[in-house]
Amino acid sequence: MEKKFGDSDFEYVFETMERLARERKAPVFTLKNFLKTPFQHLVFTVLSSRTRDETTVRACKRLFSKARTFDELAKLSVEEIEELIRGVGFYRVKAKKLKQLAEELKKLGRVPDTYEELIKLPGVGRKTANVVLASAFGKQAIGVDVHVHRIANRLGIVSTRTNRETEEELKRIIPENMWTKVNRAMVGFGQTVCKPKKPLCGICHFKNFCVYYNQLNKH
Repeated sequence: MEKKFGDSDFEYVFETMERLARERKAPVFTLKNFLKTPFQHLVFTVLSSRTRDETTVRACKRLFSKARTFDELAKLSVEEIEELIRGVGFYRVKAKKLKQLAEELKKLGRVPDTYEELIKLPGVGRKTANVVLASAFGKQAIGVDVHVHRIANRLGIVSTRTNRETEEELKRIIPENMWTKVNRAMVGFGQTVCKPKKPLCGICHFKNFCVYYNQLNKH
């Protein structure tokens, strides 16, 4: 039977996801220890694409030891940036984008705090813009990455094919005052419990309505 989610259901789901993820020391919850500024949140999110958070954390620590602001980053050469972020996916492409990004931010004199401005920056896509709005500025936005798309569909919260469709559907059914919780809760849960392969269904609290689990165990 299809599960219809209400406000209290979403609150329970996100709080439970975050608690389980924190208990298992999900990498996403260590980020607040060193991401101090909107610039750092932006750089981290750009680098995190197709890269494990643990790898991104190490790369960002090296990069921020040399460039803690966009002015400092703009002074580095592409080759210097490449060396500092080596290990992240597509690091050469990202080094060029970071150089361009720093130069654009230097012109603006700030990290933009609107979706329309962020999306125009080099290397910034829809997910990155939304994650930065939520994590750096506390604005109500839902950044959909592979974890959010996978888990929302596994649980049956949505039935969508693309990240864009998932974002639109989640915004339609989740109360706006909870949007900032979505990415961090689902990413942490996806890193530690609802993994892409071999999810830890045995410790999950959502088996009673999880579409994925019930399809696996319907026989």
